[in-house]
Amino acid sequence: MATGSERLVRIDSGEVSLEGMLEMPPGARGVVLFAHGSGSSRHSPRNNFVAAILREQGLGTLLVDLLTPAEDQDHERRFDIALLVQRLHDTVRWLAVEEATRGVSVGLFGASTGAAAALQFAAAVPSRVAAVVSRGGRPDLAGIISLERVKAPTLLVVGGDDTEVLELNEGAFALLKCEKALIVVPGATHLFEEHGTLEIAARHAAQWFTRHLSPAPAQP
Repeated sequence: MATGSERLVRIDSGEVSLEGMLEMPPGARGVVLFAHGSGSSRHSPRNNFVAAILREQGLGTLLVDLLTPAEDQDHERRFDIALLVQRLHDTVRWLAVEEATRGVSVGLFGASTGAAAALQFAAAVPSRVAAVVSRGGRPDLAGIISLERVKAPTLLVVGGDDTEVLELNEGAFALLKCEKALIVVPGATHLFEEHGTLEIAARHAAQWFTRHLSPAPAQP
């Protein structure tokens, strides 16, 4: 049962234990797993801001560090998409058996390289992913084959002034064959630091997830 309280969790993945923060509002219609980008973590103010808006809409959130602190110091590890995908596999498997999240649909919210990992995972295990949102992400790093295989409804949100990443997102968007949308937030740069732009991105994400994540079954 969801308690609505924030809880630190640990998820085994290979030889490491990943730390995350799980929060499930009562009757949550689903849970959104945040795939952090390179150099980010579950403490990211931007991701926590987005997560709070998702919870306002009745969605659970799990912000997990896909890399250990030591691994995150290694630049190559940050761009090891295959490793990030494996960590997502283990985390989603954990969500499927955890009491608070068992039986609820899972959405993935990715930023930077985390977006590529989210899309690769969605392509590999379509039955486990109900929707994907990328914010300022690098979906192009998922690769052509994975992008063409994604079945989960996918939303790409990019800053209008983040011109290089916008171009990469447009290329990735053209390859997606699933239900999809591309939102360009005017005046926003890569980190959505401009006033009001992150909230716009978060509201779009919340609408996408509430549309595509199934409500939790009624409790007897």
